[in-house]
Amino acid sequence: MRIPVVDVRGIPVMPCTPPKARALLNAGQARPKRNKLGIFYLQLTYAQDPNNQRLVVGIDPGSKFAGFSVVGTKATVCNLMVEAPDHVKKAVKTRRVMRRARRFRLWRRSCRNQNRLRGQHRLPPSTRTRWEAKARIVRQLLAILPLTEVVVEDVHAQTRPGPGRQWNASFSPVQVGKAHLYGLLRGIGLILHLREGWQTKQLRVQYGLTKTRQKDQRTFSSHALDAWVLAASVSRAVAPTCTRLWYVVPVRLHRRQLHRRQLHRRQLHRRAAESPRLPDEPAADPSCQASGLSGAHGAGVSLVAGAMAAPHPIQARAEDGASSPGLKAGVSAPHLDDVMRDAAPAS
Repeated sequence: MRIPVVDVRGIPVMPCTPPKARALLNAGQARPKRNKLGIFYLQLTYAQDPNNQRLVVGIDPGSKFAGFSVVGTKATVCNLMVEAPDHVKKAVKTRRVMRRARRFRLWRRSCRNQNRLRGQHRLPPSTRTRWEAKARIVRQLLAILPLTEVVVEDVHAQTRPGPGRQWNASFSPVQVGKAHLYGLLRGIGLILHLREGWQTKQLRVQYGLTKTRQKDQRTFSSHALDAWVLAASVSRAVAPTCTRLWYVVPVRLHRRQLHRRQLHRRQLHRRAAESPRLPDEPAADPSCQASGLSGAHGAGVSLVAGAMAAPHPIQARAEDGASSPGLKAGVSAPHLDDVMRDAAPAS
């Protein structure tokens, strides 16, 4: 096991052992930190000229999971198993349906001829997300480790025979996705090595390692093992010195979520913040609950998906049952629409 280290300028240097890390912390020469993947590392309080050795990262790509392993000439630094994002296809389909419904209602909408993608080179959104997620993991590792090379298992899809066929180059999302990943890895300054599947199997036999048949098993022998033998084939490591595994689940970022902003009965939004109920207050219909920011009262206010909006000040109640100023305990506050209707002058 090795601890990643960066100097005071943020430049990665060679990782150290845990006893050396404890000595640096006790002497006040380093500060403990974690990166976005949750990996613990140290930042030195002084600048140090990097005298780095060979450090290789191996990648075992998969449709559901991906394995990563950082290996030096002797020691294993870290092993990761990362879930692949698989929500993009359904999200894009929902976005397309909601966009068409909105544009159908705009009956005077002028023709848009400048936003078409016909004839342009582009990747399918789901393919682009899966392969760029692997490149993002490498970038996070590169920020705390002085990586020099990367080894990727070159996956192949079934192709049609025949010379000079365009079908063989770009018919499959796997083919175009891996080409996109290779370009990203070369763009961040790493030397790229490719290994085929049969070569990976030979390397497992050479190192005397056995891979489990359960692909979703959160152990070193599932995906990280292939990543380790790929990296060790370049760094010339003899055996894995650390089999601890970091299991990484990518965070799903919700954007505008227009499909959740559609109005339902009583002109209320589907995603509504639920204010605390009093013990003797009956539960309201979920379709009729509104956050204090919906409708005309919250114009121009955007909500982050997953966050609960604060209720209107008139509806606010304390957690312990005490009422807000001007209200008796046990009496629910009136709704804002009722207050505005009572305050309106009689016609």
